[in-house]
Amino acid sequence: MTDNTVTIAGNLTRELELRFTPTGQATATFGIAANRTWTDRQSQELRESTSFFDVVAWAALAENVATSLAKGTRVVVTGRLDQRSWETAGGDTRSKVKVTADEICPSLRWATVQVTRTERRVADAGARDKALLLVSFVGAMRRSELVALDFEDVNDHS
Repeated sequence: MTDNTVTIAGNLTRELELRFTPTGQATATFGIAANRTWTDRQSQELRESTSFFDVVAWAALAENVATSLAKGTRVVVTGRLDQRSWETAGGDTRSKVKVTADEICPSLRWATVQVTRTERRVADAGARDKALLLVSFVGAMRRSELVALDFEDVNDHS
């Protein structure tokens, strides 16, 4: 299995766009500019290069990012690279690489933040799978009635 994990630190280049899928799933998209500075060995001049990345976040992460960050904010994004390809009307093949975020946080290199914990709305698929493994039948209950578990309890048992 190939590990496809990237971490990028940079500044948001535009305001975040928060949208919802027809099923109600939140998605936030934004851009990051990552600057790289180095000294040219031959001329001893300071050089700079900027790379631009499109980022997408889903579910609760998308909603939290949309309410917490703004254009110009320095962030650190960890996620995976996703490439999509398409064919233009002229028959040319184009492709674009974006980062699908797993974690996004403000960079504390030149700023401070105050963290406010949000209430859990929906468990992620991993927690849901763990919950299904931990659910047990109560002897006197019918097979269709499962014991309800609080997802905080799920994390205590993993």
